[in-house]
Amino acid sequence: MEKRKSVGLVLGSGASRGWAHIGALEALDEAGIPVDMIAGCSVGSYVGTIYASGGLASLKEFVLRMDGKKVFSYFDVVFPRHGLLDGTRKLGEMLSMHSAATTFEELSIPLVMVATDLVAGDKVVLKSGDLFVALRATMSLPGLFAPVRLQGRWLVDGGLVDPVPVSIARAMGADVVIAVDLNSGLVSRQRRDRMAAEPDAGAQEAAGSEQGEFMRKLSEYYDSAETVVKKKIREVLNLDDDMPNIMDTVGTAIGIMQERITRINLAVDPPDILIQPRLGELRMMDFDQVEKAIEEGYLGMRERMADVRMMIG
Repeated sequence: MEKRKSVGLVLGSGASRGWAHIGALEALDEAGIPVDMIAGCSVGSYVGTIYASGGLASLKEFVLRMDGKKVFSYFDVVFPRHGLLDGTRKLGEMLSMHSAATTFEELSIPLVMVATDLVAGDKVVLKSGDLFVALRATMSLPGLFAPVRLQGRWLVDGGLVDPVPVSIARAMGADVVIAVDLNSGLVSRQRRDRMAAEPDAGAQEAAGSEQGEFMRKLSEYYDSAETVVKKKIREVLNLDDDMPNIMDTVGTAIGIMQERITRINLAVDPPDILIQPRLGELRMMDFDQVEKAIEEGYLGMRERMADVRMMIG
């Protein structure tokens, strides 16, 4: 019997669009397609880490509960030196809430992340040691999050140099590379029928559990904290109410840059299967579009499932 080809999954950067990765992974699991290795960038690294820890369902429940820009309230404001936000403490909570793993070696699926050397401008590959520190580095959007000092270098978001790291998955030895690019300008055409407005029985049961109660209280706390964060940002920066805030401005600017870098990189090193969820109307900081992002990720992967099956044999 012919041996199955190994599957490398590439989960690209995209800030709030990153929840589309949850839907894409759900579609793969639903179809019984195994993932043998993961290459991630920025939010793709975070979702990949949780998936490789077996915590995808928990993450989905959590982000649907948080639903919105309350995500930003998860981070500490650190005006004015390094970046608007410092994710050091709260990102640790968001990791431990859905994963028991603390190092790369503890993950059930091999995973590699990319970050950017802020001084040299080089791509930095992270594949061993502390997961939390690596996630802080690969997710540090310049201007929004403080950079991370690691191995003598200041590291920031890997999306500055390789938003969809196809070459990393190939270097890991994948026979078939499936890449999820969140930076395309495709606009949604349909909605997923299977996603109900109300939580399913499993979600309702979880809501009554100790974990569900913890999430509810945490959500309420950060809901109130969001107001404080927004107020402080506007006071310090002296912003008019109708002026785009700095989070949206920086996020949108980086999104434009990443879309162009992605286009060039994919032309040079295309994956075997390219998934581009229809997220064109979502801005990088539209964290209030969680359900839509998940839905589009699912649809994007499902539409290419016949190609995936043919490729892996």
